[in-house]
Parts: sequence; C-alpha cells; structure tokens
Amino acid sequence: MESASPSYRGHRYPAEIIAHCVWLYFRFPVSFREVEEMMLQRGVIVSYEAVRRWCAKFGQAYADGLRHRWPEPGDKWHLDEVFVKIGGERQYLWRAVDQHGNVLDVLVQSRRDAKAAKRFMAGLMKKQCRVPRVLLTDKLKCDGAAHRDLMASVEHRSHKGLNNRAENSHQPTRQRERAMKYFRSPGAAQRFLSAFSGISPHFRPRRHLLTAARYRFEMTLRFTLWDHITGTAGLPTTA
Repeated sequence: MESASPSYRGHRYPAEIIAHCVWLYFRFPVSFREVEEMMLQRGVIVSYEAVRRWCAKFGQAYADGLRHRWPEPGDKWHLDEVFVKIGGERQYLWRAVDQHGNVLDVLVQSRRDAKAAKRFMAGLMKKQCRVPRVLLTDKLKCDGAAHRDLMASVEHRSHKGLNNRAENSHQPTRQRERAMKYFRSPGAAQRFLSAFSGISPHFRPRRHLLTAARYRFEMTLRFTLWDHITGTAGLPTTA
C-alpha cells in the first residue's frame, strides 16, 4: 500500500529544496552547516537550523515511504550488536539485516543482555509480521536465550564468521558517527539511525556487482522513486 506524500504546508521553501537538503544530509557524511554551504553554492540561501528541522520532520517520513516500497525481506536474518559512545557513555546498537543486506530494524539500548535481546527480537518480529527461516547471530549467549524464548521453531546458527553481513552493515553508521563527532543522546541516535537506515541504503546498490550502464540505470530508478516519495516528481530541479 502506497503512503501519501508528506505535506509541505506552511513551509516557505519549495518541496524540491527541502527534499534535496534531506537527501544530502542522510546520503553523505556531512553536517547541517555543510549542507547549508552546498546549497549556497547553488544560489539557495538556507540556514543550517532550517536543514536540521527539515531532517527531523521529513527524514523518518521519507524513510518509511521507501520501506513501504521495498521488496519482501529475505528469510534469513542476521542479528548483531556493536557499542556506540553516546554522551560519553557506552550504549549498544542492535541491528538486523536479511541475506541481501537490507536493514530490517535498528535499536539503541543501554544493555547487552538477554532482556535487551528479547526486546529487540520481539520488536523485529512485530515490525516484520513474520519469523525468519534461519536466524544467524554471533556467539553472544543472550541471543540464544532470546531465540529459545521467542522463536524456538526457527533454525539458529551461532558463529562469528557467518554474521559478516550484519557486521558489514554497521560500517556506514560508523562513518556517520565519526563525521557527527558522535551522538549526543540515545533518543537522538535512535531517531537519526531509524531514518538513516531507510534512506542511505536506498542510494547504495551493490555497485561492485553492476556494470556502469546498469548502475546508472538502477540509480535513475531509485531517484525516480525518491521523487515520488518526497512529492517532487515532475517538479523542476533546484538551480
């Protein structure tokens, strides 16, 4: 089912400028001030604070619109968790991806135990409305405990080397974490990563598997879908 385009009522800037600024911020490791500078180079005067507000308001809506149009996830789920420094304290970023590398869910939590694993898996199943055929995790014991409680009928493979798909999916987040000088609060990290995990992968096809011509064609399709999601299809591009 298609979601409605976001409403831009009350905004002084046109939709194509707002959507372009949000795309720049979530697609590349740039700050709000750097997006402001990029737009100024194109003759568009916009403050970094306006860019911040647009990303907060529209980022998640764009990400949800893209997710609604993703193909059905694969039946093999990879779960992994890494620590992130937030406000000077250690937190844990839990992530699930399918065998194709599509991000299924992300969750920032303060703990790395059976309770946290169960919370993440329960939320993942609720969001996907299904269980996988195979669940792959690393050797963390709490993953096995949560698996037994929530999806005992699902095959569980626990091996460090089998979970490279999930571990590799953390790399774009690490890149953004460094560019942003780390996250300020768990809530801010969750909001950013939820939108980021929906927008950034959309513009990251597996380029090493595509010819140059096929890559350009694929990106054209993805930009066309982005225009429909943001409600800018058919509008002139920014100067």
